[in-house]
Amino acid sequence: MRSFFEAIRNGASGDQLSSIPLPETYRAAIVKRDEVGIFADIQSSKKDPRRSIHVEQVSVPDIAPDEAFIAVMASSINFNTVWTSTFEPIPTFSFLARLGRESKWGARHDLPYHVIGSDAAGVVIRTGSAVRNWKPGDKVVVHCNYVDDQDPSSHDDSMLASNQRIWGFESNFGGLADLALVKANQLMPKPAHLSWEESAVNPLCNSTAYRMLVSRNGADMKQGDVVLVWGATGGLGGYAIQYVLNGGGTPVGVVSSPKKAEILAKMGCAAVIDRSERGYKFWKDSSTADESEWRRFGKDIRSLVGEDPDIVFEHPGRATMGASVFVAKRGGTIVTCAATSGYMIEYDNRHLWMKLKTIKGSHFANYREAYDANRLICKGMVQPVLSAIYPLDESGEAAFQVHQNLHEGKIGVLCLAPEKGMGIDDPELRERVGDQRIELFRNEGA
Repeated sequence: MRSFFEAIRNGASGDQLSSIPLPETYRAAIVKRDEVGIFADIQSSKKDPRRSIHVEQVSVPDIAPDEAFIAVMASSINFNTVWTSTFEPIPTFSFLARLGRESKWGARHDLPYHVIGSDAAGVVIRTGSAVRNWKPGDKVVVHCNYVDDQDPSSHDDSMLASNQRIWGFESNFGGLADLALVKANQLMPKPAHLSWEESAVNPLCNSTAYRMLVSRNGADMKQGDVVLVWGATGGLGGYAIQYVLNGGGTPVGVVSSPKKAEILAKMGCAAVIDRSERGYKFWKDSSTADESEWRRFGKDIRSLVGEDPDIVFEHPGRATMGASVFVAKRGGTIVTCAATSGYMIEYDNRHLWMKLKTIKGSHFANYREAYDANRLICKGMVQPVLSAIYPLDESGEAAFQVHQNLHEGKIGVLCLAPEKGMGIDDPELRERVGDQRIELFRNEGA
């Protein structure tokens, strides 16, 4: 794959890239089926991705008519990478086996190893015979909605498709590698003013936040809405804050340290709640919620913005859902996309039904939503939340950092790109946007 990198760096044309032979193998971060049991009887928080993620040479798969090969310059770590590496809530090999039963092309995915990663930025080097809108040489980012557009259930909103999957999590050949195999309808233009690693961290989390807040499939946020954002300097929350500010709303950011509160202030979020300072205890014990703490939390929100939130941007799950339902405004919406603190949640249903509130489930984004969200990145209207960068060979350590919440924003991973800062094609736009905004999370040492 190094020959592809050198050709790309030297400005090779699409025809020149097409003439370079594909290798038989490529370097990839993988987990192995025969290691699924290595964390048996180990507490979830103690499971170590550095034990389960291996960087090895794997075979190049065949390409289907609607697919493309990408020379991956950079990727990133998401929570689904952590879940894959800790084999929970179930090993992802069950997803690959199910995909393998669907078709001849699906059978390629059912392997004794899983190439992980659900983000990527790179260059198209091959396309299948049915690909129309992309060609070798195109610089792209990859979104992770992996869907069969021949299934009628995938139309209208492909996230409702009966066979919708997340690429690199529920499919093989993901982005933490020097080469990735993707469907053509996963491709989007790379932001020309960003480096490879700055571009790679955006697609999954940025698209998810867009659907949750902006899309009519989510909360359909309006100007003037008050939006409570949990984990407001995290991989999801960092984008959510920007969408609330761009959309004329009032964000209330919840963070866990004074340093993170400072980052929010520099992003333009004036209403900030530092959990470490306020010391909320939403649970009296492991099975008993504390409504008095919900009330204290609600009072703190009203003291900052004068009213209850129209929307709660919810993803921690068990630790916070009771409080989220309680503090939302009458008729408000709690939109949730994850449960990083636990899936089994508890809330007081009286506060939901008697005040006509809505809990809205949201999962990644369809192609149109992801494309529109990426367009805002390309225009410099939404900034990456990249805080740290690791080489591909240290993917296990990068996933460990995310698993232990030792990071803020997103962690980028350099694949074929040998160093950070490469791939910027529009320095004029970058100058207009400003390095201070683009690199805020790195500059603040988040």
